[in-house]
This record gives sequence, C-alpha cells and structure tokens, in this order.
Amino acid sequence: MKRYLYFTVFASGMTTLAAELSASRLLGNVFGTSNLVWAAIIGLILIYLTLGYSLGGRWADRSPSPKTMYSILAWGAFSIGVVPYIATPVLRVAANAFDGLQVGILAGAFVAVLVLFSVPITLLGMISPFAIRLSMNAASEAGKVSGSIYAVSTLGSFVGTYLPVLVLIPIIGTSKTFLVFSLFLLFVALVGLGLSSGRKVMLPYLLMVVVLAFLGIIAGNSFIKNAEGQVFEAESAYNYIQVLEKDGYTYLRLNEGQGVHSIYKPGELNYGGPWQQFLAGPFFYEDTYPEDVSRMAIIGLAAGTTARQASAVFPNVEIDGYELDPKIVQVGIEYFDMILKNLNIYLEDGRWGLTTSPNMYEIIAVDAYRPPYIPWHMTTKEFFQVVFEHLSAKGVLVINVGRAPNDRRLIDGLASTIGSVFPSVYVMDIPGTFNSMIYATRQPTQKGNLNTNMVRLAISQGVDPLLVTSIYETWVNLQHTPEKTIIFTDDLAPIEWITNNMVLNYVLFGDVENIQ
Repeated sequence: MKRYLYFTVFASGMTTLAAELSASRLLGNVFGTSNLVWAAIIGLILIYLTLGYSLGGRWADRSPSPKTMYSILAWGAFSIGVVPYIATPVLRVAANAFDGLQVGILAGAFVAVLVLFSVPITLLGMISPFAIRLSMNAASEAGKVSGSIYAVSTLGSFVGTYLPVLVLIPIIGTSKTFLVFSLFLLFVALVGLGLSSGRKVMLPYLLMVVVLAFLGIIAGNSFIKNAEGQVFEAESAYNYIQVLEKDGYTYLRLNEGQGVHSIYKPGELNYGGPWQQFLAGPFFYEDTYPEDVSRMAIIGLAAGTTARQASAVFPNVEIDGYELDPKIVQVGIEYFDMILKNLNIYLEDGRWGLTTSPNMYEIIAVDAYRPPYIPWHMTTKEFFQVVFEHLSAKGVLVINVGRAPNDRRLIDGLASTIGSVFPSVYVMDIPGTFNSMIYATRQPTQKGNLNTNMVRLAISQGVDPLLVTSIYETWVNLQHTPEKTIIFTDDLAPIEWITNNMVLNYVLFGDVENIQ
C-alpha cells in the first residue's frame, strides 16, 4: 500500500502541473499567452496550492485515513475534468468581448475562469500533506518521509510539464487533455479507495467517470471559438490557430485573435498592411532594381503573405522562411496556397536559423513582433549583429513592429539598438494600423534614394505596381528620427516592462484592429 501511496503522489503532482499548463492554453486561446496572463495563472495556482497544503495538513491530523485522502483525490480529479466544460461558454463570451474590446466582460470572464481552478487545485494541494501523515510511523522519520514525498511529487510535476504541451494538446486539444488527466487521476483514486476501504466505498465514485465520459461525448467536437467566417481552428504546441474567410479573403489569426498574421485572396497581392512594406527596403540604396534582390530571409513566415508578394515583384529571389510552428506552415499550405518553388521553409527559431545559415541576403525581414509577444532574444544588439553579418553589401533589415496609440517606446528602443549596429535607420508608420516598419541598411544611405528609385521604377517596363505602391507608402509615411533610448542586449532587454505597459494602454484606449 505504501508503494501505491507514492504512486498516488506522483500522479497528483503530474496532474497539478498538467492542469496549470493546460489552463494557460485554455485562457491563451482568448486572452493570449503574454507574461501578464502567465503571472496571473501561476500566481493564483500557487495561492490555491498554499491553501491546499494548509487545509490538507490539518485535515490529515484530524482524519489520518486513506479513505479520506482518496475521497479528496477523487473530487479533485473530477473537478479538473469538469472545469474546461464549464469554462467554455464563459470563454466564448470573452472571445466576442475581445473582438469588441468590452473590457468589463473581458475582465470578468478572465477572473471567473481562474476562480474555477480554485477547487481542483486546492484539493490536489491537500494530497502531499496527507501522504506524509499516512507514511509516517514515527517522528524520527519526518525528514525522510517528507523528502521522499516531495521528491516523488516533483518528479510527477516534471512529467506533467511536458506531456500536455508536447503530446496531448497538439493531438487531442485542451479540453480533452484536461479530461485525460482527470480520468487517469480519478482511476488512481478509485483504485486507492478499493484497496484501502473496499469496493462498496469505491462504487459510488464511478458516477464521476460516467459524468466525465458524458461531458466528453457531448462537447467533444465543439469549437473553441465560433467567430463569423471561421473555417478552421486548431491548437499546436505553440499557438491557437484560427482561419477566417470574409468577402473572398482568407485570414490567419493566432491566440487571442487581435491582429491578422497572414492574408490571401487568389489573384490579388495588394492587401495594404505591413506585409508589402518589407519590399521597399532595398530601395534606400541608390540605383536599385528588382533584379538586384537575389535572396531574402523571412523570420516569422506565418502563412506566406510576404513571401508570395516578394516572389511576384523580385523575379530572381530565393526565399528562406523561418517559422517555429509547423502547424502554421500546414495551414499556410492548405488555406493560403503557400506552395512556392522558390520558398525554402525552415521549422526552427529565427535567431538560431539565421545564425547557422550559410547564406547572405539582400533583405532580412523580421515579422515576429507583435505586443505583447515580443521575442526578446530577437531585439538585442547581439541579434542585430548576426543580422548585419548575414546581409550582402547592399542588404537591408526590415522589421514589422506593433505599437500602442501615442506610445513609441518600443519603436524608439528597437531603433536605438539597431542604430548601434547599422549606419542608417528609418521608421515609417503604416496608416490605419498600430504597425510601424523599421528599415536599417548595411551601408550608409539617404532617404531621398527611396523617392528617386520610386520615380524611376514607376515609368519602367515590367515592374510590378505593388512594388511602386510599397515604396510610395514608405516614402510618404516616413517619420522623424526616433528618440535615442536604451540599447537592448542579451544581458539586459526589459521588453516585458515596455510591452506590459503597452497592453494596459491598449485596453484603456479601447482601440481594436478589425478585419476590413
């Protein structure tokens, strides 16, 4: 029985961490996975565990019985399985509120879902104190027993850290992941009740299995979101992925859905927005032609909008696209016609991929920034030095950066950091959006070259009009030289301080980017 007790502690620790990570995905589908959301989840989970440890220790002293412990475990396991099905309608309301940025409903839904986890996590927190109390035969064993219990529980937590994220959620989804861990832990509790108290005590708890199975069947194939025009949704190890169709256009949205990451319409390439503005970068150099761009890297390939546009305007270009999420690439191929003979897709982190690339590029496009999801390791002086070393003699770095209304701190910080490596840096704001483009050239350039190239290309034969439009939009929306601020480094890059404040301002301003 003692060995089974240790196995119980292992299973409880595994389920607790699995529930925490699955909770981040459950909430992340609507509220995103910024460090603000993570802080709320981790903080409250720790509070619930603290409460569970305290109550469990007292309860174990009053009723040091395996029956009591396994009854608590059964209710904890059952409530873990029920949470996502109770939370789903609340989250759907929140998803609609997020589209309209109804702050009151949004905040209420966020708190409500987090509160739902108070019951199961508190109950699971009681198990370790109970197990210590039941395992001790004498006070002299206290250190050994408690150390063993916490070691086994932590080992279970280790397994629970990886199993949902890397295996279950990408294969069966978040709700069913909760269900799998719930049923597993419930069977552990039932077996424990049977071994310690007999079948008669165990049998009533079988109703919990029936209820969970019923919930899994009736809600098993329901949509996580149900937005207008939605044709596809999926969960990967990295993102909640949503594909929408509206007025002949196909849109890719990720996580909370604020912002379009890719767009596609057969026979059309001019979509406005940030994608086509990457194309203007090389024309800060004088006497530049589309044929001069022979290789381009895109960090943050998504579903290939920029790659498709670059293939149309640069006749000789070879494109290396870096995308961390393989599921997004699959969606790009299936829904966005991301089948380009000149596109080489690399499923890896953009900084690592660029660092190890043997190629030199005329354009390195970074489209992996959107507050609050700023990969800090791609904002530092060391990263931009890697970019500089992979640019050809007339190469250019182009970054798409999100911003908040009247808040340019992120723009200024990135421009200052890039300017510590590159001799010329320019910024343009994309009209009607919260996006800016930062251009940095490997050689010193003048912004007037952009206008000169635009005029010449506008009257040239065989130049795609999209390229002229992109250069024109960049030229007329160039901003003043950014204010010099902090330089981000691998040792110090306080991106979270900036983006967290931007998110709060974003919510307070109530501005939303809508699909047009």
